[in-house]
Amino acid sequence: MKVLLILLVSMVTTAAFPQKPGFYDFKVKTLEGETFDFATLKGKKVMIVNTASKCGYTPQYKDLEELYKKHGGENFVIIGFPANNFLWQEPGTAEEIREFCTRNYGVSFPMMEKISVKGKDIHPVYQWLTQKSKNGVMDSDVKWNFQKYLIDEKGNLKEVMYSKENPLSEKVTAFLSSK
Repeated sequence: MKVLLILLVSMVTTAAFPQKPGFYDFKVKTLEGETFDFATLKGKKVMIVNTASKCGYTPQYKDLEELYKKHGGENFVIIGFPANNFLWQEPGTAEEIREFCTRNYGVSFPMMEKISVKGKDIHPVYQWLTQKSKNGVMDSDVKWNFQKYLIDEKGNLKEVMYSKENPLSEKVTAFLSSK
């Protein structure tokens, strides 16, 4: 009887208070159109960055790739989300974006399909990143291209780094070395 009561309370609670999607609940498409499941990131630290090919911060691709080559793998991943929200600085198709990133910067970290990172058509991943009601930590606005979000190995938002902050900064190094 006690087990039945606990089960009933659990079902009512879940129905009345549905769980908010967590970081690991998202599935997105890569530039190549393949599904990328965030559940595969469990146990890894993650940097999510909105990118653009025609921006003053575009050379950060070089530093992002250096960071990924040095720390990427089992414990850390960078995920790039091309976005055309700021002065149309990412006008390209998926193929053009891949070609640009590979040819100019040798990008090997995962690059997702082009999305919107703000406005009425903001992608659900960026809704989670920017809304405290969804991420449980903080509200933020995506102010420009190459803004970075740091997620810990438990899927918790830890830090927002604005565009001018270099991916190789001490802040990132401290994040990567923290337990």
